[in-house]
Amino acid sequence: MKHKDHYNDQYILELTEKLTQVVPDFDKEAFSSSLIGKLEDKELFARFDFIVDALETNLGSDYRETLQAFYQILGPELEQSSGMFSFGWWLWPLGRYVERHGNEDWKASLAFLKELTKRFTGEYAIRPLLKEHPQEVMKELIDWSKDPNVHVRRLACEGVRIRLPWSEKIYVALDEFEHYAEILTNLKDDPEKFVQKSVGNNLNDLYKDAPEKADFLISEWQKTPTTKAQEWIIKHGRRNQK
Repeated sequence: MKHKDHYNDQYILELTEKLTQVVPDFDKEAFSSSLIGKLEDKELFARFDFIVDALETNLGSDYRETLQAFYQILGPELEQSSGMFSFGWWLWPLGRYVERHGNEDWKASLAFLKELTKRFTGEYAIRPLLKEHPQEVMKELIDWSKDPNVHVRRLACEGVRIRLPWSEKIYVALDEFEHYAEILTNLKDDPEKFVQKSVGNNLNDLYKDAPEKADFLISEWQKTPTTKAQEWIIKHGRRNQK
């Protein structure tokens, strides 16, 4: 099944029921009828945007109230590093909503994304926050890079990638390099492959735009005893270097 095919009429009915349980006076008929039968001809992100349009129309204009409703339907956290796309995929339109509206209250959005990412990635939704509030968000991500939850640690570096797939490039990694370097350094020995891959992909991105910074960062790491995790990360980050 393609990613887009998850977001079908049955999905809309299930999302409608979830929202009906937590949003007073939610017009479930208006919401569902605006979407059912109208998604099949759309690609993945077009489906997300169509769903977000309907959420905007039917949830009102109070962004913080909408976030509170989203909190209530998140469901349980993932118990391990895997499973995001097996169990949490249905949350992607919620993240897309935050991606569109997050800077209406960036602090509340950041707090929500920390919870969202424990079920499904917030890597796209966090990027508009990084654009508008780079220093403040990067400082928060430094703390996240030391979080006991693997998904929070992974978002701390995945969201700041220069060349995140399916997203436009952002350069907060270069503009806030000291903060960026601290995030990656905190994660260079992470035991979880899910996080290691993200750190390595950050290095790979960095080599494409600022190779001297990638080399500098690795040279700093190599001043102290290495680990197997770090060796794998560096190899993964340098995979396209001749």
